[in-house]
Amino acid sequence: MPLKKLSKHTVLKAGTIIDPFNKQTYKADLWIKDGSIEGIGEFDAPRSAEIIDCKDKIITHGFCDLHVHFREPGREDKETLDTGSLSAMAGGFTRVCVMPNTNPPLDSPEMINFIKEKAEKCPIHIHPIGAVTKAQNGKDITEMALMFKEGAVAFSDDGLPIQDGAVMRIALEYSTLIDVPVINHAEDECLRSEGVMHEGNISTHLGLPGNPDLAESAMVHRDLELAEFTGAKLHVPHVSSAKAVQHIQKMKRKNNNITAEVTPHHLFFNDQALRSYDTNLKVAPPIRTDFDRKALIKAVKDGTIDCIATDHAPHTLEDKETTFDCASFGMIGLESAFGVVNRVLVKESGMELIDLISLLTTNPRKIFGFDANLFSKGAMAEITVIDPDYEWTFDKNHIYSKSGNSPFIGESLEGKVELTISTNSIYKRQ
Repeated sequence: MPLKKLSKHTVLKAGTIIDPFNKQTYKADLWIKDGSIEGIGEFDAPRSAEIIDCKDKIITHGFCDLHVHFREPGREDKETLDTGSLSAMAGGFTRVCVMPNTNPPLDSPEMINFIKEKAEKCPIHIHPIGAVTKAQNGKDITEMALMFKEGAVAFSDDGLPIQDGAVMRIALEYSTLIDVPVINHAEDECLRSEGVMHEGNISTHLGLPGNPDLAESAMVHRDLELAEFTGAKLHVPHVSSAKAVQHIQKMKRKNNNITAEVTPHHLFFNDQALRSYDTNLKVAPPIRTDFDRKALIKAVKDGTIDCIATDHAPHTLEDKETTFDCASFGMIGLESAFGVVNRVLVKESGMELIDLISLLTTNPRKIFGFDANLFSKGAMAEITVIDPDYEWTFDKNHIYSKSGNSPFIGESLEGKVELTISTNSIYKRQ
């Protein structure tokens, strides 16, 4: 891994700075001293400073991912906080939030503290999301306030949808006391049934049990109504369907406490891709139709969807190299994320690059209450340098995760992370 300690003085030279917080774009040098921002533009850096040429490159905030699975504790054969951190750095991410569906789950103050303490040695900032219910059983609410004091930034039973509306209501009500979002994996399990892909013409043709878009949209609608009723913050994860987008759009017109995310893979693929029976495309919620994919792109561009999150979900070869119906749900996504969304949203859909960067930086930070003004003097350096026009083919050599379950292997992407700076460490693309 091309990761090393940052020099005492480092100057990023002759780059184009995109500051999404202040909505500014300009050419300038940037000086980092002892891991913090010392100057931008006019400054007198010492001659001993390490100079990094950023000509024709973009210097911007480090990316922030609100939805990753690093599998620790319990499934360190799939990923650890250390390997997940390297994967994140390679993808330009300096800050991530880890989901609680580990083994055991992050359902107590002690488990939150375990993640916080272990993350202190990692090269990125890692924030735990606490479980909503004990053992993620969908019944008994966890000690949310105590977990919040230990460092939980939100609450979710991700992977296990909260089916009981009364339990979801109580969780939302408790969350108002600590003013953090609740995240519910939006699938009605009864409607989903044994579905392993989107229910439609393709699933019928392939002979695979389908999971209808209604399974997502019905749960999204319920959670939106409960959020309005309780006055709580609700963050809708990995939106995959046009129907869910419609519900979110309608509620956001009258409720400022609603936010939503979309994954790169739901923006890139449609269910036609599953004709290959590639188990790396088996995800929850499923890849849906091209109509849904285009609705997601439109929702990102008009602000209905607030941010991009990878839902990075590592699995072993044994989990994936089996029949489609038996394979585990999920794919990795950190290393490929920028190349995917830059291609889909900027190159193909006409979005401005600064708007895409906001979806990866300031927007997610604001949702969870992280500092978003990263280019202020004295701020700890969280920086990503990208080449937005670099065309490349994603392959196994680009993966630093312990797992390799990516359907993007062999895909042509546009835009690449050149270097990432976080916690006084620097990653450089080889």
